[in-house]
Amino acid sequence: MYTIDKVSSDEALRLINYCVEHVKKNNKSIAVSVCGPECELIAFVRMDGTSVAASKIAQNKAYTSASDRSETSKMGERMRGKDNPAFWGDERITGFGGGVPIIQNNKVIGAIGVSGLPEADDEQLAKDAVKSVFGY
Repeated sequence: MYTIDKVSSDEALRLINYCVEHVKKNNKSIAVSVCGPECELIAFVRMDGTSVAASKIAQNKAYTSASDRSETSKMGERMRGKDNPAFWGDERITGFGGGVPIIQNNKVIGAIGVSGLPEADDEQLAKDAVKSVFGY
């Protein structure tokens, strides 16, 4: 039998709640997505006032980060270089910053995607949420 370690639904909700509470303080709205290492959605929220585009992008950021096992901003750097996004053969792959893998014991156990703020802020919020819930 093969088993995988992955983000629990409770942890996913804690990640989302961290992000939502943080942006509420600044009267902002975002979409937040959390997926497991197999890229399947675990939890998602689109705050009132957040665009539909941001909700799709947040889900794609989490998906890409879990799939690529790295931050989506790094994928974006590769895309702006010589790598063509068609190389991956997956229309959900994105290079927008804001997707961050969740790593425990040197294994990716999932990813979080935040969208609705400037890319650097999306990424920092995602990292802060992971640190808040997982301690790194």
